[in-house]
Amino acid sequence: MSFTETEALERLDHVITAALKAGADAADAVIVGESSLSVSWRLGALEDIGRSESIDLGLRVFVGQSPANVSSSDLSPKALVALVERAVAMARLAPPDVYAGLADPALLMQGAQPDLELADNTEPSPEQLKALAAEAEDAARAVPGVTNSEGAGAGAGGAMVGLATSTGFRGAYRSTSVSVSASVVAGGEGAMERDYAYHSVRHMADLEPSAKIGKEAGERAVKRLGAIKISSATLPVIFEPRLSGGIVGHLLGAINGSGIARKSSFLQDYMGKQVFAPGIQILEEPHRLRGQRSRIFDGEGLPTQNRTLVEDGRLTTWLLDSSSARQLGLVSTGHASRGVGGPPSPSASNVHLAAGRQSPAEMIKSIKRGIYVTELIGSGVNGVTGDYSRGAAGFLIENGELTHAVSEITIAGNLIDMFARLVPANDLEFRFGVNAPTLMIDAMAIAGA
Repeated sequence: MSFTETEALERLDHVITAALKAGADAADAVIVGESSLSVSWRLGALEDIGRSESIDLGLRVFVGQSPANVSSSDLSPKALVALVERAVAMARLAPPDVYAGLADPALLMQGAQPDLELADNTEPSPEQLKALAAEAEDAARAVPGVTNSEGAGAGAGGAMVGLATSTGFRGAYRSTSVSVSASVVAGGEGAMERDYAYHSVRHMADLEPSAKIGKEAGERAVKRLGAIKISSATLPVIFEPRLSGGIVGHLLGAINGSGIARKSSFLQDYMGKQVFAPGIQILEEPHRLRGQRSRIFDGEGLPTQNRTLVEDGRLTTWLLDSSSARQLGLVSTGHASRGVGGPPSPSASNVHLAAGRQSPAEMIKSIKRGIYVTELIGSGVNGVTGDYSRGAAGFLIENGELTHAVSEITIAGNLIDMFARLVPANDLEFRFGVNAPTLMIDAMAIAGA
C-alpha cells in the first residue's frame, strides 16, 4: 500500500481544519487503507487469483450537540471540500444527541505509540500463496477417505488505520495478515461429510505449515463419516477450542455498553456479581504482540489497556465508548471501535478465558454419556434473555471415550446457567481474536431424533 501513515494524518488534519472553518464546533476523522491478495486452488489447479486496494475516509462533525457522519473513497482536494460541506450541512439539520460528542480530551492517549509487531515487513508473492494453497489441498486430498475438494486458499492483506480529532489526538498504525485454509469432502453418495481447517496470523513466520492445515481438514472430514442420530436427552457437553471462543463472545456481546444503556442485555443486573464459577478468569490484552485484535488506541483516541473482565467468576466491567459511558454516568473504558461509515461503538480486542487444570482427555474420561461438539450451526442466541439454541454436530461420548460421530442435533440452554456451569480445560492456545480452551458444561438439553 503506497499511502503512508504521514500522508494519512496530513489528510485527516486537512479535513478537520476545513470542517472547523466551515462551522463545525468539533470534528474527528478516520482513514482506513486496505489491500489484499488471494489465491484459490481446487483439484490440483489454480481456480482464481485476486487483488484489491482501497482507501476510505470518514468524517464526523458536531454543530452544537448535533452530529453528522459522512464518508468517501475519493480523497482528492475537490472531493474532500464537498465532503466537509455536506457533513456540516447535515449536522445543522440533525437533531441534537445529548450523549454524542468527542471523547474527553483528558482521557486521550499521550506519548509514543507502542510497537505491537502488527505489520510484517515482507509481503508474500502470488507464487508463494499459490504454493501454500496447493500444498494444503494436496495434503487434504491425500488423507484416506477424502473423495472431493471444495478447494484451498491462501491470502495476504495489509491495513493502515489513522485517526485524528479536533481536540488534538493524532495516531496511525499498520497491520498485516496471512492465512491458509482448506475444505474437503469425505465419503460417497448418501454418506458424505465435509470439514475444514485454517490458520491466520500477522506474520508469515508464524503460519503453520500448509500441509498440516490440509491434513487436519482431511482428517476432520473423514472422522465425521458414519454419523448417527441420537434421542433427546439432557447430557454433558464439551466444546472444542475452535468453538469455545464463541461462548466467550456471547459474554462480550452481553456486556457491550450500548446494550446495557438500552437495557437489552441478559447481564444487565450482574455487574460485580458472580456470573461464572469461582476461579474463572477472562482477560483482555489489546497490546499482545502480533495479536489478531491488538490495537494501540481505540476508535476515539483513548489508550487501550489490559483488563480483567471476569475476576474469580465475578463480572468487573462493561465495554464502554464515550456515548454509552455518558448514558450510564460512567467513564469510557477505551473500547470504542469505528469504521468510516458511522459513529464509534463499543468492541473488545484480544480476549481469552484462562486455562483450567483438567486436560481435555480427563474431561472426556469423566463423562459416562455426553456430546463432544465440533460444529455449531445457526445463530439462535437471544441477547435479551440469554436463551441459547444451536444446531450442532460432533461425537458421542460413551463411558469416557469418543465413539460415534453424531449429527442433526440441537443443543439448548440459557447462557446464565451455561456460564455458571462452565469448566475450562488446560489446552488454551492463542489462535483467534477471542480464545478459550476446551470447555465443558455438565448439563444441556439435547434435541435429537
